[in-house]
Amino acid sequence: MGWQTKKMEEFSREELLSLIETLAKNWLALDGVWFQAVEKSYGLEAALEMDYQAWRRYSGLETKRLMSWLGLPEGEGIIGLRQVLQIRPQSRVNRFEIMTPDDNTLIYCLKECRVQAARKRAGLPDHPCKPVGIAEYEELARAVDPRLTVRCMFCPPDPHPEGYWCAWEFKLEE
Repeated sequence: MGWQTKKMEEFSREELLSLIETLAKNWLALDGVWFQAVEKSYGLEAALEMDYQAWRRYSGLETKRLMSWLGLPEGEGIIGLRQVLQIRPQSRVNRFEIMTPDDNTLIYCLKECRVQAARKRAGLPDHPCKPVGIAEYEELARAVDPRLTVRCMFCPPDPHPEGYWCAWEFKLEE
């Protein structure tokens, strides 16, 4: 794009979409360097525990802000959940698939994960993110609709099929 002196309001649609992607990558980089700093200073177990606590708190806040921006009230079930999952920063940096086998079920599958891809390139094992994922998606679901429940279908350190990193099943309990 080149350096320009423009106000954000003057950016084109394409420039704004590019900015959103850059900001999402920056958000993910911050999460990663924070985790690495804690791991280096206190070890993997402490970093995983702190990551769990941070994501448990952050996910509900993020979801409530996105719902407010969308104009979605709490209690929108699977429809609200789908909408939130599609606009989170993660949706700009990871490739995912959403399936709705019925009106009360949504399955969210992460097909490409920037964190896991970076670890793979560095020759590292899969990041054991399942506990953090549980905290993240339980709080996200609760913020969208307290009737939603979450089940981890698989997530590292679990074995996972080729082409998928994790899968999460959300059910609307009536």
